[in-house]
Amino acid sequence: MTFKSFLSTQLEAFVQYRTSLGYKNIVSLKSYLKKFDRYIIETGEIKTFSPSFFLEFKKNLTVSPDTNNKTLFAVRRFYDYLIRINYIDFNPLQDLPPEKERTFIPFIFSRKETDRILHTVQHHIRHDEACFFKDMMVYAAIMLLARCGMRISEPVRLHINHYRLCDRTIYIEKTKFSKDRLIAVPKMVANELNHYLAVRKAFFNGNNSSLFPNQTGGNISSNRIYPVFHRAVAAAGLNDPSRVIGNMRFGGPCPHSFRHSFAVNTLKAVKERGNSPQQTLPVLSAYMGHSLYKDTAVYLKVLDADHRRSLKNINISQRNDI
Repeated sequence: MTFKSFLSTQLEAFVQYRTSLGYKNIVSLKSYLKKFDRYIIETGEIKTFSPSFFLEFKKNLTVSPDTNNKTLFAVRRFYDYLIRINYIDFNPLQDLPPEKERTFIPFIFSRKETDRILHTVQHHIRHDEACFFKDMMVYAAIMLLARCGMRISEPVRLHINHYRLCDRTIYIEKTKFSKDRLIAVPKMVANELNHYLAVRKAFFNGNNSSLFPNQTGGNISSNRIYPVFHRAVAAAGLNDPSRVIGNMRFGGPCPHSFRHSFAVNTLKAVKERGNSPQQTLPVLSAYMGHSLYKDTAVYLKVLDADHRRSLKNINISQRNDI
């Protein structure tokens, strides 16, 4: 059983209820509710229905403000569920204010830095027969992240028939929020994919329709991408750990940074050509799989990689002057 407090039965039932509704983030939900469950046990609280209890719970959460808010949100939804099943009459968290969250500034690669990382990954492809195809496969997946702004879960789930050579498109099926989309790929990406497919045909003998296959009949794990990415970032001299400065959190480089960078650099290129970034935003949103323009706009917190660096340096200087 996941939970152990006197509310364990109700907590388990709530998780099952959310699962039945089709929510995907059940693992995160459980982790937030476990914090609450442990706190009940630690405090020996029997009746956790008073607002004062939750004020203390909030105070004792030793996490970042955004995780604090996500935890309280999960518990608030749990108490909404208790009202729904007539276990309680009111939600004691309904007036509990959220923490003021830090502004997150993602790591942004410039176009030249993106090129450098891809060149580094490509340069480190091993040429012995046992490793060449495996390394080439990871390189091709990382290239799709960088050149097409994909989420890391998307390339590893592709099948061969999702890539259409005739019109240079990739069909991305049932990604975040269970949406599908068809994207055009640049000519150089298509050339790289065609080269990869030739390598796949020559080196992979398994009966597997996955674009990036493993030996057991499925797709490669995204965990294959992380170490290669981080080694390339380090080799390219682009390591910059995540850091909190005042009310801002500057993210470190991660594979998802390619997606942020793709959005920022695409709109920057549009502006450099003298076109309107605002008019391009709906097209970019559809390409990246966002239903609303505001979801894409979340990625656009800085103008480019140089702007992010200067913003971080200004904040560091201000902190040092205090």
